[in-house]
Amino acid sequence: MDKALEEIRPMLMADGGNVELVDVSEDGVVKVKLTGACSGCPSSQVTLKMGIEETLKEKVPGVRSVESVN
Repeated sequence: MDKALEEIRPMLMADGGNVELVDVSEDGVVKVKLTGACSGCPSSQVTLKMGIEETLKEKVPGVRSVESVN
């Protein structure tokens, strides 16, 4: 999981943001916290679903979805 998030971080950091892993449930729901510029960005849900979720589903078996927490 951490390796997949490391692949995503440069894209987020280029815009002044980052992502922190909060929790992974047994049923494949990953909870992350968007930080920096990403935390208040109007496009954060697009980044979450199209960037982070798609990458994690591709790289980490068993990931069903990704949710943002505050």
